[in-house]
Amino acid sequence: MGVKIEMFRMMLYLSFPVAMFWVSNQAEYFEEYVVKRKREIFPPNEAQHRKELEDFKERMRVRREQRILKDISVESEN
Repeated sequence: MGVKIEMFRMMLYLSFPVAMFWVSNQAEYFEEYVVKRKREIFPPNEAQHRKELEDFKERMRVRREQRILKDISVESEN
């Protein structure tokens, strides 16, 4: 009797973590629970994000143009 109980406990100790690992790594589970929950907590604000991106691109363009003009003026002085 004691051996059967020990075998059952060993099977339970080994199968429970393996089963939890298998369930938690299913793609459907990840998509359904984790990604949806993240979108609920941090909703995408597309209009604001797009405006920030456009502003950043404009600042980078202006900075690049100023650097090019500065390089051209230094070359023309030489």
